[in-house]
Amino acid sequence: MERLASIDVCSGAGGLALGLERAGFDPVLLLDNKPIACETLRRNRPSWNILEMDLGDFDPTMHRQAYGVDLLSAGLPRVKSSATTKRVETGLELRLMKATVRLAHTIQPKALLVENVPDLVASPEFEEVRGYMESELACLEYRFHWFVLNAADFGVPQDRKQGVLVALRDRPYDGFQPPTPTVTRHMTVGEALLPSMSARGWTGAEEWAAQANRVAPTLVGGSDNRGGADLGLTGTKRAWAQMGINGAALSDEVPGLHGIQESDASGSPLRKLTVEQTATLQSFPRDWIFAGKKTARYRQIGHASPPPVGEALGRAVADALRSSASI
Repeated sequence: MERLASIDVCSGAGGLALGLERAGFDPVLLLDNKPIACETLRRNRPSWNILEMDLGDFDPTMHRQAYGVDLLSAGLPRVKSSATTKRVETGLELRLMKATVRLAHTIQPKALLVENVPDLVASPEFEEVRGYMESELACLEYRFHWFVLNAADFGVPQDRKQGVLVALRDRPYDGFQPPTPTVTRHMTVGEALLPSMSARGWTGAEEWAAQANRVAPTLVGGSDNRGGADLGLTGTKRAWAQMGINGAALSDEVPGLHGIQESDASGSPLRKLTVEQTATLQSFPRDWIFAGKKTARYRQIGHASPPPVGEALGRAVADALRSSASI
């Protein structure tokens, strides 16, 4: 089947782009302003055209291949509600949202895909943001699908809800259907991590896996400006503790024969996850390389869109585009 062309902005570690690649999209370029994220992308896909720059500085007239692509995709930094508008990052997040819409104005892709917080879809807190996006795109005759997906419904062992906007024109719009779940039973943390937890012969791995009998809480990368590599706020850490996991930090190694992790000096009876295990919970392939030190690698993983969700979205968009082309 003929491959489709895409542009991916705010690409991060490449979770959305990887899923779209599996769905039949080849990126003519990817863009991110973080050097560490661009290094990750280059290590895994040397053939991809990766631009390290701020989205607001991107001039598509210098990249003629960007015009008229099949899809513009954006896994944007999470916008915040009005309750947190005093945060410095909030202005940046909204600026990138608006820059994505302006880019769509310029290059006029056949479809636009934006992935963000679930509340973006219907919450009154984001009514102004939705209104801006729709009014700016409606003059180009785009029509809109707003919906929420949970990554757990697509085989990701994590309760991770994502708000999605898909905008298309006329015939593709009529043929688009939001993705339906690809699994009938959610994968648990124990099932996903048992192979790695037992890799060094830990005798308690099977018992631990039986206890970790639910999906993971949402992984969060945290702010680039503060904090270290932990698994979330107090309530989230309590949920991890119920599965035998110490969410206060990450380990450098999986448990050994007697469950000991040499890098863990906390004295806690709970086990810590490794960065590689968090990548498994985000459903990245085992051979996907994350650049940087431990905290930088974990933040890239926590901020990423799980590839299976990107693949499901990509297939839904591709089906709509191909069906309209055949009419």
